[in-house]
Amino acid sequence: MSSKTAALRLHVASALAARVASPFEYRDRPIVETVPAGIHSVDLLTGGFPRGSLTEIYGPPCSGRTSLLISALASRTAASEVCALVDARDSFDPVSAEAAGVRLKHLLWVRCRNVDQALRSTDLLIQGGGFGLIALDFGDTPAQMVRYVPLQVWFRFRRAVESTPTILVVLEQESNAKTCASLVLQLRMQKAQWSRTSATAEKILLPHSPGYLLDGSKNYAEMIRSRAKQRGDRLVQQDKTFLHGGGDGAGFETEATGIYPHARPGMHSSGGGPGQR
Repeated sequence: MSSKTAALRLHVASALAARVASPFEYRDRPIVETVPAGIHSVDLLTGGFPRGSLTEIYGPPCSGRTSLLISALASRTAASEVCALVDARDSFDPVSAEAAGVRLKHLLWVRCRNVDQALRSTDLLIQGGGFGLIALDFGDTPAQMVRYVPLQVWFRFRRAVESTPTILVVLEQESNAKTCASLVLQLRMQKAQWSRTSATAEKILLPHSPGYLLDGSKNYAEMIRSRAKQRGDRLVQQDKTFLHGGGDGAGFETEATGIYPHARPGMHSSGGGPGQR
């Protein structure tokens, strides 16, 4: 290297010293470890849920929020990871969750009565450590109540979970964590699928309308925000490396059979009993 080149290099490094440390050193893209959500189309869209980050999932009732949560819990408990569910409205159905593949012996269910209890419980669980996934379910909590959660609470959760192997998932009816979340997914139902209770209902004159049963629904997940995608990070899921494509949405289906939901190949069942959340 000539003296003139060395002098120019030193000048540039000095000028950028306050903003960029070692500007001439090569830095590879950061590697973000992720885990599968359990729904193939969502995993292809997002690359999985990132560890050490806050993932926000929101949408109206019957949008598939609980389906995605149950799928993620089933995936993590099947890998023998201990998970925790902070249930803000005591609406979790362990029977249907177990039928969908969740190993209840690896799940800590925290039943809360209000938003404040749920936030305090989540904070204690994050600080205690040892959980592969912690889910905070505000899905059945009125949206106006969750809006009053101060923004610094979400920042504290984000900072507390950083540099840990824990995945923090928050379910809501509308987005509240904003930029504190590394991954934000908006869910909505595209079409409900119904079936008649009787195949001959059209041929029989009844004094009332025939009954229908909910078979399932077609849902759509839109990726609103992905910090890893914005920075161009590499997402590594065990031996797989995901590269973000151009799409920002993915469809998935849920199926309900009998009293409790039942999964079939290529689909995922929804939790919460006969209804969908």
